[in-house]
Amino acid sequence: MSITRRTTLALAAAAVALGTQGAAFAQAKMKVAAIYTVPFEQQWVSRIHKALKAAEARGEIEYKASENVTNADYERVMREYAQGGNQFIVGESFAVEAAARKVAKDFPKTMFLMGSSGKPQAPNFSVFDNYIQEPAYLSGMIAGGMTKTNKIGMVGGFPIPEVNRLMHAFMMGAKETNPKVEFSVSFINSWFDPPKAKEAAFAMIDKGADVMYAERFGVSDAAKEKGKLAIGNVINTQDKYPDTVIASALWNMEPTIDRALKLVKEGKFKPEDYGQYSMMKFKGSELSPLGTFESKVPADIKAKVKAKQEAILAGKFTVKVDDTQPKASFK
Repeated sequence: MSITRRTTLALAAAAVALGTQGAAFAQAKMKVAAIYTVPFEQQWVSRIHKALKAAEARGEIEYKASENVTNADYERVMREYAQGGNQFIVGESFAVEAAARKVAKDFPKTMFLMGSSGKPQAPNFSVFDNYIQEPAYLSGMIAGGMTKTNKIGMVGGFPIPEVNRLMHAFMMGAKETNPKVEFSVSFINSWFDPPKAKEAAFAMIDKGADVMYAERFGVSDAAKEKGKLAIGNVINTQDKYPDTVIASALWNMEPTIDRALKLVKEGKFKPEDYGQYSMMKFKGSELSPLGTFESKVPADIKAKVKAKQEAILAGKFTVKVDDTQPKASFK
């Protein structure tokens, strides 16, 4: 074989090898980690986890996650994931703002998207939250039309802005369809304590509430046991409570997660507030189908809800955001 031919073949082989390496690099999956302070099945966390698992199933990312991480241990877990080469870290920094932001500063090449009440932080810390006050308002309209006693019970986790705004939206919606409705409001000071939420709901039902706003797990169980109705929050649980849960304000995290993943992959991720991507116009939230209650909700209430939903999507109606702690009108 001539030197020229040997050289040509060697160059061709090298080109193939480089091409193969380049393709492998191009196809390398992004390493993503998530850190949650509660179990995967908790409402809020389950929606983030679902969106990230969907990206994993599409083959876009390599995904690892930790659940039930205590606040005291949160910073350590964040650092371990950042040191482990994860390019994108998702979590919830509400109770660990200072620690989470410090980790982000220490790892400027790692991108962070954290549930937070604070502002974005340069160069790599974006924030989000479940701005689902629009479907919460619509679900309140349904509740107002379904109560017979004009008393609605509301059980929440903590009276923080992220919860308060949903409760207020729900209450405003209920008032629109039923100006006579009254509310009992209670917070269990936990994000995941179904037995405690259940007991709080029982107390409200004993005082006349016949529709419950289930901001936390456990409330729908109480409503079911007492033969009352419930409105769900964040996830749709009607399949588990077909005769209890009328509808739910659903949070879809996919628009937020998919956008963030795209920007990280393109090297264009920057600090910003992703809250708006949880709103209905971005398909980040929606009112669940009535399902088993389709024929049980009065036609005039359904018509009002449909008209209001269309007005929201058309930008003709804006649900007021009220972050103050809601107060009970009956005890």
